[in-house]
Amino acid sequence: MNRRNFIQQSTLSALALALFKSDAFAGRGNFQNFKFETLRNNIGFFTEQGGTIGWFNSPDGFLVIDAQFPNSAPHVIAELKKLGDKPFKFLLNTHHHGDHTAGNIAFKGLTEHVVAHKNSLENQRKAAEKANNLSNQLLPDTTFEKDWNVKLGKEKISGHYFGAGHTNGDVIYHFENANIVHTGDLVFNRRYPYIDLENGANIGNWIVVLEQIQKKFDKDTIFIFGHSLEPYKITGNKDDVKAFQHYLQSLLSFVSKEIKAGKSKEEILKTTQIPGVSEWSGDGIQRSLTAAYTELTRV
Repeated sequence: MNRRNFIQQSTLSALALALFKSDAFAGRGNFQNFKFETLRNNIGFFTEQGGTIGWFNSPDGFLVIDAQFPNSAPHVIAELKKLGDKPFKFLLNTHHHGDHTAGNIAFKGLTEHVVAHKNSLENQRKAAEKANNLSNQLLPDTTFEKDWNVKLGKEKISGHYFGAGHTNGDVIYHFENANIVHTGDLVFNRRYPYIDLENGANIGNWIVVLEQIQKKFDKDTIFIFGHSLEPYKITGNKDDVKAFQHYLQSLLSFVSKEIKAGKSKEEILKTTQIPGVSEWSGDGIQRSLTAAYTELTRV
């Protein structure tokens, strides 16, 4: 990489981190060797930094779900190009956070369409305008309110919005024939979640959303999660979705009891483990406690 390209790439990465500074995973600098793995029916996932990317290698072209950062998105693009000289048909965003959409810019002039929920587009544009960085974003050109679907090759891909959860614009994408679901950040597998109240998150409704997901899919469904404490747990099944739902339920129940017992916010934030959900660990428990306290006490 020459000096000019290095400076340009470094600038884009810095801008992405600054733009989405509210995202708990955007500023970690937790770079690692990427992993590009097939699950079934030419569908797989990619991990490097930020939210998990899903991909589909269709005879008619590629489909990608989420894009991480400008410095990691080219890696998944390069890996897909090794599979054949095909067009990139769709880039799907699960929600607007920078560790899922800052890398959209790497698909500019490459993908035919960028798809997201209408609230995700609004949130992404609002964040970019606030940071005076709109020119460095590739915004969705196709949005939906509740459901979206497309046929690519022999596979049907559908998007579903069940209401506010992690933000007010999170959707899941289902590869119907392969029975694989990308949940985005609606599931943090065994890792303390980021709960974006500023952009419409609602823990109570998030629990309902996870219930709807469990009812819609079956025991054979493979789920790709937005984040996991351990890289090998980035995929899972309905039991993992239910376990995260239980985490959120336990979080709200615990904080509610503490408030009723007269505990102050400062006292609640000293908690080091939420009862009944010891599987959830890592850093960030205070984010969960703060979000729950705010949701339960706001008028």
